[in-house]
Amino acid sequence: MNNTAPSPARTRGRPRGNPPTRESIVVAARALFLERGYRRTTLRAVAGAAGVDAALIAYHFGSKKGLFADVMQFQCANALAVDDVLVGDPATLPDRLIDAVTDLWEDADFRQLTAQGDEAADVIREYLEQELLARLVEFLGGRDATARATAVVTILGGLIYTRYLNPLPTPAALTPAEARHILTPALRAALTPRTRTAATTRAAHRG
Repeated sequence: MNNTAPSPARTRGRPRGNPPTRESIVVAARALFLERGYRRTTLRAVAGAAGVDAALIAYHFGSKKGLFADVMQFQCANALAVDDVLVGDPATLPDRLIDAVTDLWEDADFRQLTAQGDEAADVIREYLEQELLARLVEFLGGRDATARATAVVTILGGLIYTRYLNPLPTPAALTPAEARHILTPALRAALTPRTRTAATTRAAHRG
């Protein structure tokens, strides 16, 4: 009787060991987007740099635009980690939000990525709306959470636009610490729950 265990069947697909990951592809793509720009970076070049087949990139990201979006999202998530920003003393949340935004946008590589056309603008809008705004609404809770979160994102979006995307001389001349000092009161007011007056209560009942 043969008691030798049968050899495991060879499985198809990517080899075992240390297979390429989405993150390794994103890292390789980020380096090429910074070196060559969006338009001159090809999926074939990214595949070569990451050591994968170009079909694997198409499978994971769909297109070059989808890959670029992941590069931008990866950068945003690393620097503006919403869950990390929200953890801590509520009194200093405005400071943490502004510091996260300025830390991200003061990074020269990130600003180079954001200068690469409509693709970058689309990703920034999506991140502010679907990640920061949505997470803030969930974190704040209550009947006015959406209004408060919208006010916060509007203030931060204004900072991004007037300091980085289409800089005005005065906001652009501020240091990050000065920007935090100026904008913290506005963010604190935006985050404060709205009190219901007798008039608003009557209006709500009528509605």
